[in-house]
Amino acid sequence: MPELDRKAVSVFAGKVVRKDLVRKVKVGANVPVFVLEYLLGKYCATDDAAAIEAGLRVVNSIIASNFVRPDEANKVQSMVKDKGRHTLIDKVKVRYLSDDDKHWAELVNFGHKYVHVPEHFVREYDRLLMGGIWAQVEIRHQYDEEAKGKRSPFWIDSLKPIQIATFDLAEYCACRREFSTDEWLDLLLRTIGLEPSHFDRRLKMLLLVRMIPLCEHNYNLVELGPRGTGKSYAYQELSPYTILLTGPTTVANLFYNMATGKMGLVGIWDAIAFDEVADLQKMPKEVVTTLKTYCESGTFARGKDALTGMASVAMFGNTNQSVDVMVRSSHLFQPMPAVIREDMAFLDRLHFYVPGWEIPKMRVEFFTDHYGLVVDYFAEALRELRKHNFTEAIDRFFSLGSHLNARDVKAVRKTVSGLIKIIYPHGEFSRNELAELLELAMEGRRRVKEQLKKLGAFEYHQTSFSYMDNETREERFVGVPEQGGQDIISPDPLAPGSVYTASVDDQGRVGLYRLEVSCSSGTGKLRVAGGIDGTMRESIQRAFAYLIAQKSKIGLEQQLDSTDFHVEGIDLLGNHVPCEAGIGFIVAVYSALKKQSVLAGLLILGDLSIQGNIKSLRSLVEALQVGMDNGARRALIPLENKRNFLEVPGDIVERVDPIFFSDPMTAAMKALGIA
Repeated sequence: MPELDRKAVSVFAGKVVRKDLVRKVKVGANVPVFVLEYLLGKYCATDDAAAIEAGLRVVNSIIASNFVRPDEANKVQSMVKDKGRHTLIDKVKVRYLSDDDKHWAELVNFGHKYVHVPEHFVREYDRLLMGGIWAQVEIRHQYDEEAKGKRSPFWIDSLKPIQIATFDLAEYCACRREFSTDEWLDLLLRTIGLEPSHFDRRLKMLLLVRMIPLCEHNYNLVELGPRGTGKSYAYQELSPYTILLTGPTTVANLFYNMATGKMGLVGIWDAIAFDEVADLQKMPKEVVTTLKTYCESGTFARGKDALTGMASVAMFGNTNQSVDVMVRSSHLFQPMPAVIREDMAFLDRLHFYVPGWEIPKMRVEFFTDHYGLVVDYFAEALRELRKHNFTEAIDRFFSLGSHLNARDVKAVRKTVSGLIKIIYPHGEFSRNELAELLELAMEGRRRVKEQLKKLGAFEYHQTSFSYMDNETREERFVGVPEQGGQDIISPDPLAPGSVYTASVDDQGRVGLYRLEVSCSSGTGKLRVAGGIDGTMRESIQRAFAYLIAQKSKIGLEQQLDSTDFHVEGIDLLGNHVPCEAGIGFIVAVYSALKKQSVLAGLLILGDLSIQGNIKSLRSLVEALQVGMDNGARRALIPLENKRNFLEVPGDIVERVDPIFFSDPMTAAMKALGIA
């Protein structure tokens, strides 16, 4: 037996199960995983092959005799009549009928909607009224000829929800201490049925993020990605405390039914997942409006009262385009329904955006044959951990950067808290381990903020998320992989002839490029590489014409006459926004001729006319913001834009050292640190 299996069986004795057994049994029985593992955990929690085989026979026998197949409903009803009573495993739903002034139970697979249910079960298990629960049910047949209203011969005598009876969190945390972080991550992946050897560290963390709503109150998560990546699996199979909605719903069902005075789903379940978020478009506007309010504070108004719910909200949707296309042509919320996509206040309430495009489609080889925790036990652990709070854990080692507003801070703290509950429930972690969680949390929230910036322009401009080490005072910036990050503009000096340049188009979009100029012996010709066209090509040709016209004045006549120049532009953001790069080109040429690098971390802004007059930028703020987000620490800025510098937010001013210039050659010398 592999070491991790042996350790899991030893430390979590009676609370682990071989996941291949689950799949084996599930093939013949369409019941949730937590139902199967409830049984397998009772009869197959051992490493003894003979005992496992015997346990499997018992489990199969129980399922064969007690689990009702939908197509055998009438046969089982007849059997209950003949025997007088029978024990079933079925999903039980309860509804109140005002005509009868009575609660009626529905046994889904048993196929009967009018089963008598004692009132104390309804009071004891609220979730019976809101979607139902899987349970072991003892049902009795007794026809009452004198009964009034609806007459039904079936009565529930006992009802035992399929979940563990008791849970000891202290014991769970003590067991966690026996595992290293890597071992625990692998055990958690196996708990949800996946083989960790197929996933790298980042993928493991993203898969675990999906479960934060199960352990964190009022957590709002969205995941958009390709089909078949298992987005909704945790909410359908792994916990009896979650509900998966696959179609439109109502305010009464989701929040509060004023007619019956019953709390809706948000007051009953730990987490509510919308499987196809596109279906939200079909829901009444009132549902989305109320949901928006709820996602902010966990409260909502119905009638005269303000009510509170603790349920987290997860939304899953499918993408029809690659992430590259969405980043370049629109935004990452494009698959969302218009009723949400166009409501930036709703989107701003999301705590984490899981990049579903990074998670591979589930294949057979991804499923594990090793031991993992019984999911029912794990679900109880996550539920118990909802009572605990780790939102202040960040403060042990780090402080958050100035770009995070109140909602950003809340989102990051809740994500870190949820990940600690999942990975470090005992509350013991190192500085580097916490930094890993913090960076992931900031990335997930920044992904939301970046899309809001695209949708709402300047209102959401502060996206340079960072955190500071309380000891070293070192500030670290966190980017998002699909849009580049803080390291696009290198903090190290570039080779001579290479510069970073940017400009803003008439729609407020920023083009960020690295210009590379190389020299060869020649007769003063300019050769422009493919990929540079339109506005950018014109600006470079105009700048070159200026250099040729002014070569005597600027003291470069001999060098310009005997050199051919090759220029290439690399689109660093991949958004195909053309760049007016005249000043950047002149600096690059000067750098190449002098064989001297420009200042490290320098972003060059501005263009010029054919006579050398400096053209100011359309907008300074957007260009500096993008530059800072991607690593710029200095900016070469036209003097004409100095008055616009007053419009630049203070946090940008603090991070970018401005260098103003009034003519092209001054720009070149300042860029090289000569002037």
